[in-house]
Amino acid sequence: MTRDELPRLRTVADYQFGAGAGRALFPPDEDGDLTVTRSTSGRPRQVRTDVGRLVSYGTDGRFTLGLEGGRRLIAALSAPRARVVVGSESEPFVRDGKNVFAKFVRAVDDDVRPSDEVAVVRADGDLLAVGRAELAAEAMRDFETGMAVKVREGAD
Repeated sequence: MTRDELPRLRTVADYQFGAGAGRALFPPDEDGDLTVTRSTSGRPRQVRTDVGRLVSYGTDGRFTLGLEGGRRLIAALSAPRARVVVGSESEPFVRDGKNVFAKFVRAVDDDVRPSDEVAVVRADGDLLAVGRAELAAEAMRDFETGMAVKVREGAD
């Protein structure tokens, strides 16, 4: 990873997830431990650690979360930032990678909009999955039907 690349990635994370997200995802003391997979043009594609994938960097300039990235975000950002909380009845399905439906959403960050990356958690904050919001926060709370989060990866 180049010297100026990490600060740029931190800035993107802060913009997308809120202040502090960049340092949470890419801590300064871990600079040498991050592995970056690149496209043929040299653009960063994925950022990984020994534990797992933190993020993928899309051509649209936004991150998609990996499970390890989700863990780091929920540990660093105060609840309910970047989170969707689901009830215990849907936990086994979400852990298995199934999508989250609005009727099972118990709480959600007020700032969540469709296409935002979110961590799906239990009420106690335990990470169940990461994915893309399909509804705005208000709709997730109000709707009894419909997909709230398209789960990308469930936490086994």
